[in-house]
Amino acid sequence: MCLLRINMAAPSSRSGLLWTLLSRCRTPGPGRTGTGPGRCLSSLPPPPLPPPGTWSSELSRLPHRDLYRLSVTDPDRFWGSAAADRLCWVEPYQQVRDCELSSGRISWFLGGKLNVSVNCLDVHVEKHPDRVALIWERDEPGTEVKVTYRELLETTCRLANTLKSHGVHKGDTVAIYMPVSPIAVAAMLACARIGAVHTVVFAGFSSEALAGRIQDAQCKAVLTCNQGVRGGRLMDLKSTVDAAVKSCPSVQHVFVSQRTDSPTAMGALDVPLEEVMSSQPAICPAEPLDSEDILFLLYTSGSTGKPKGIVHTQAGYLLYASMTHQLVFDHRDGDVFGCMADIGWITGHSYVVYGPLSNGATSVLFESTPVYPNPGRYWETVQRLRISQFYGAPTALRLLLKYDDSWVKKFDRSSLRTLGSVGEPINHEAWHWFHSVVGEGRCPLVDTWWQTETGGVCIAPRPAEKGAPILPAMAMRPFFGIQPVLMDDKGEPISGVSVGGALCISQPWPGMARSIYGDHQRFVDAYFKPYPGFYFSGDGAYRSEDGYYQITGRMDDVINVSGHRLGTAEIEDALDEHPAVPETAVIGIQHDIKGEVPFAFVVLKDGLHDDPLVILQQLRDLVAAKIAKYAVPEHFLVVKRLPKTRSGKIMRRILRKVAMETTGDLGDVSTLDDPSVVKEIVEAHEQYRKQREEEEEKKK
Repeated sequence: MCLLRINMAAPSSRSGLLWTLLSRCRTPGPGRTGTGPGRCLSSLPPPPLPPPGTWSSELSRLPHRDLYRLSVTDPDRFWGSAAADRLCWVEPYQQVRDCELSSGRISWFLGGKLNVSVNCLDVHVEKHPDRVALIWERDEPGTEVKVTYRELLETTCRLANTLKSHGVHKGDTVAIYMPVSPIAVAAMLACARIGAVHTVVFAGFSSEALAGRIQDAQCKAVLTCNQGVRGGRLMDLKSTVDAAVKSCPSVQHVFVSQRTDSPTAMGALDVPLEEVMSSQPAICPAEPLDSEDILFLLYTSGSTGKPKGIVHTQAGYLLYASMTHQLVFDHRDGDVFGCMADIGWITGHSYVVYGPLSNGATSVLFESTPVYPNPGRYWETVQRLRISQFYGAPTALRLLLKYDDSWVKKFDRSSLRTLGSVGEPINHEAWHWFHSVVGEGRCPLVDTWWQTETGGVCIAPRPAEKGAPILPAMAMRPFFGIQPVLMDDKGEPISGVSVGGALCISQPWPGMARSIYGDHQRFVDAYFKPYPGFYFSGDGAYRSEDGYYQITGRMDDVINVSGHRLGTAEIEDALDEHPAVPETAVIGIQHDIKGEVPFAFVVLKDGLHDDPLVILQQLRDLVAAKIAKYAVPEHFLVVKRLPKTRSGKIMRRILRKVAMETTGDLGDVSTLDDPSVVKEIVEAHEQYRKQREEEEEKKK
């Protein structure tokens, strides 16, 4: 039985280490005492009201326009007030920030000490211990498990004590290779509690990919499960870890949790997690950590092929995740926040774990897939759990577009108040379907732009002035403290409206990454060297005539056709407007005359009666009409599906190799959800190539 399901007596509200720690918490800033939602409780008399100008008094009541202006003109006052009122501090910070973007020097809330685990658990246990913190939506519908804040704190403490008893201490790195589950969340929070650095590796990566991350981070321990369960399928996680740690001499222990009843072969390094946790005390003193101590590493793909260990630290990251979660999604007390992301990705870190829990929210852990056991799974879950905010990926929405709307409409979605999109620019068809069918036209849809490196949402339709518009498929407005700048090819800022360029940000914000683990120069070269003094996102953007921002795709997905620069995402957006096309992927390939031309991989809806050749001609006409004739793809290849990672991202480098007929070396395909898709696409391309050769022969 899962330890988290055990109901335990509530700890005394004014006794034990929990109360001792909380009573030590102080709020930073000269003469300031926290009275906002994140204040620390103590046995002392209530503190006086904060002086005018702090977040909980004057600032939070300013109109959005004035508040945004303050955030970019006086960031010390803005972020200092927010940190003072929203976070529970052990020692006050002495300086709001010390940043210099050209050298990649980024520090926030210097001199302050706090503990992220305390901010996510203890402060809420003091106020409402029996509030549900997590709803584990397990693979089989109707078998959800609810975990209260008290239960999550006690489990976190038991797990933290288990790590400590096995030699894991402050500064050590721990790999977490687990499916979405409460024990995985507790593992993250346990590391945060004792000052260990966690690196969550998506439980779908191959043993080789896992080993590479463990080696780079020099992990001292690994936490895993015997198996994972997803979409009715079992995944043997323990054997993957066994293969990985053979080449990882830094690993001293592998803690194994039992997700299923399947027996697990245990080796010399292995520790049965639930068994050892049960004998550990349910109280663990939280380590006071410096604001700039590392909280976690998260590995993301780089242009060199070597994953980058993105470094996020304590106070700034937590503050930014907390504020964006509340303000972008209009989170209110009592809401059920449903982010469908895996905890192995930054979205899961910020909007499944740290953001919601820091705000005392109820967060959904979704273990399954959008189509298991049927295409109505998301919406049945919304009905059953009464989800208030639904945050998902465009790739999942496009998948569901292939099915009849009855799969949505048969379920009650009246609990929904906000919809969100994350991961890539959402195309117009998916946006309108999400808004009108799923949200019934009454839920604001926030198309959020951000990255692993930014820590949280940077551009989104909300927050905004009351009554401000939300336009389809546009990220629109910068969040507080974010000052977007579009740059031209010469490295100069582009002024005005109706212009496009490289998306940069001109000043630092608390949630941004601090470095690439073990290679700070690579961090500087990737993000600050291209445009000195600015953070370079790697994405392109368009600023509309109204001053709103639309993401046009990765700059490395920009192709040059006869001197015309084209974002592949722009072409995809045009193609996806065709009612018969749920999904496309466009890449650029070399052309003898034009330099590059677009190559479109197209998925058609099932059960179509129209001639595919007619649809392809309609697609050509659509692109010509929406963009220009030179933007029409030179090649169209109809495929059954696209190669995607487990997180739903399309692996365009595989498509590029197929299109260029260089499939002899596809590189690492271990992250693909189903590797057999590659063979399907290669065979389809071979048939397409022969067809073209026959047509060319006939012309002769």
